[in-house]
Amino acid sequence: MKIFEALRQSHDVQRELARQLVETSGDTPERATLFKSLKTELAAHALSEERHFYAPLMVEDSGIDLSRHAIAEHHEMDEMVEDLEATEPSSPAWLPLAKKLAHKVHHHLEEEEHGFFQSAGKILTDKQKDALAVAYLKDYEADKAKAA
Repeated sequence: MKIFEALRQSHDVQRELARQLVETSGDTPERATLFKSLKTELAAHALSEERHFYAPLMVEDSGIDLSRHAIAEHHEMDEMVEDLEATEPSSPAWLPLAKKLAHKVHHHLEEEEHGFFQSAGKILTDKQKDALAVAYLKDYEADKAKAA
């Protein structure tokens, strides 16, 4: 498995959780569970992706700007998660915030998969792509357990 496939697995989970989250209403157990799952997934993915995908790309000049942009978007999503945590789930303001987060998640993943991955594919060797996938998946599982 290459790093791109490993990342896409989490991307698919993020998309589905974000989609389900914005279909909830009120202060329900379903909303709380989906939000916690999305928060955990985003946190574990971002930590492992920054460590095992962006950092190696930043060694090359052509990977610096791409990586910085993606890391900045992770930070924006972290702030959106914090905004949701600070808002009562029953508040009318909660769902618009969740939709904003879902939109950002979808935008970020689309940008990565249809631009960033292609650029990264030219920078990394096949051996690196394989090794990064193994390291990413190992840390992703550990980071997910910590974040839960």
